[in-house]
Amino acid sequence: MGEEKELLARAEAPAAEAMRLHPFYQGKVEISLKSPVRDSDDFAIWYTPGVAGPCRAIAAAKEEVYRYTNKGNTVAVVSDGTRVLGLGNIGPEAGLPVMEGKALLFKYLGGVDAVPLCIEAAGVEEIVEFVKALQPSFGGINLEDIESPKCFEILERLQQECTIPVWHDDQQGTALVTLAGLLNALKIVRKEIGQIRIVLVGAGAANLCTARLLIAAGADPGRMMLCDSKGLLHRGRKDLATGQPHKWALARATNREQRRGETAAAFTGADVAICLSRPGPGTVRKDWVRQMAPQAIIFACANPTPEIWPWEAQEAGAAVVATGRSDFPNQVNNSLGFPAIFRGVLDVRATAITDGICIAAARELAACAAAGGLDPGRILPSMDDQAVFPRVAAAAALQAIAEGKARLQLGREAIYQKAEAAIKRARRQTSLLMEHGIIPAPPEKERG
Repeated sequence: MGEEKELLARAEAPAAEAMRLHPFYQGKVEISLKSPVRDSDDFAIWYTPGVAGPCRAIAAAKEEVYRYTNKGNTVAVVSDGTRVLGLGNIGPEAGLPVMEGKALLFKYLGGVDAVPLCIEAAGVEEIVEFVKALQPSFGGINLEDIESPKCFEILERLQQECTIPVWHDDQQGTALVTLAGLLNALKIVRKEIGQIRIVLVGAGAANLCTARLLIAAGADPGRMMLCDSKGLLHRGRKDLATGQPHKWALARATNREQRRGETAAAFTGADVAICLSRPGPGTVRKDWVRQMAPQAIIFACANPTPEIWPWEAQEAGAAVVATGRSDFPNQVNNSLGFPAIFRGVLDVRATAITDGICIAAARELAACAAAGGLDPGRILPSMDDQAVFPRVAAAAALQAIAEGKARLQLGREAIYQKAEAAIKRARRQTSLLMEHGIIPAPPEKERG
């Protein structure tokens, strides 16, 4: 009990510090200049009358916008605030701190300029039309914190109707990093992805996309079982047939044995449990883990508290355990994925982010961790490993080229160097701003 209290206190500490520092900085990102201003004569170059030249060039050939503007390095982070972190439907204003944080990670980890756009939108059609109207100014779109099930239709519509890459991080980002971690975990326990039994606890946007990506990466859907709040998904769940097409499709494609019942029934004989459901502890029980196959793998990724504590899963026989928390080994963190994958697709001017691009990025992310030696406590690399992001960016870009989704045809070395330079520039810029006090140091905590 004492250890649990200590862990919960540690998890709450960042929130207390966030409440202290957010009002001090009044946000996390701002627009800074990219071109020099030597004196007021430069205004005639960057604005009128000089700017008319680039305008005419773009009017004559729209693709020239990538040459004359920052469109090719700019992403919109779009949210309606209907499903923010674990807070739910708190509205677009309340979601803005999250989207600003996303923009900070885009810049520092990927060298990508991201603009947070929290919007009042009535439904699917309004969001779709809003995002489509943004395309002239942005090289890509990151959808964030949009409630299920409308997030599925929005993503699918935009992927079909847009000419720039559109990505939903709550779906694709979680799936990508989970796949990367699973690939290394399977190497440790010496199992093949096509032969394992997988149970997915929670059937929201993240796990439904994870299931789809795992199948695309070689998992057998018949050996996969999904569980929602009512229990196992199976062909008899006619409650899913109306209004939940994505869950219904997986209910029909998975669970070859047609097991029924509550979540516990899915754990018997399972090799892997991927849990993205309600916070624990106790959401997943030790006796369920004991029913799993030898050398079981557990991803307990609810925040702030995993569905089962890692040590409880290990005591019950799990060989590898991952969570969503940074204070435990094997953190499944979307920040390992989205800055790099956007860096890569932007650098080759890709038109989409496909499952194939996500799988290529996941395999490279897994290889980054494996390069230091496989370990049950390190199935994913750290965000501090700077080499991860250009490597994953290059893998994503090369796959986009291979699939015919890229406007630019570049070699791996050129892509890697371009990504590395952009990321180093962003980090050096941040360091210089801090060094010169333009980004002030945080105020000291009050004593007492």
